[in-house]
Amino acid sequence: MLHLLYILAFTILALIAVANLIRNLIMFSFDRERPYPGKPSSMGNQGNFGYFSSKGQYIPHPELLDNAGNLIKEPLLVMRSINVEDARQHLDALYEASPGHKSENSEEA
Repeated sequence: MLHLLYILAFTILALIAVANLIRNLIMFSFDRERPYPGKPSSMGNQGNFGYFSSKGQYIPHPELLDNAGNLIKEPLLVMRSINVEDARQHLDALYEASPGHKSENSEEA
């Protein structure tokens, strides 16, 4: 008898979970079709990395703000080109400076 009670309880829980899943999918599809207000032109060319508050105000992503809360205007990642030999020399220097590196003289002894 107890087995039937368990089966009935888990069946009810499964039906509630499936109904909740379907309801969330429907709500997300309605939410996706809803138009959002455009972001302010004062944002510049920063991309759309933020979200809208419940008041419809655009809030930028926290990583795009400096310590004072102002938008960062410079690029976040700057890469310079380097040739293969220079990269190899830098990697070798890092490897030889690492604490776990043993020199060739200590390996031979």
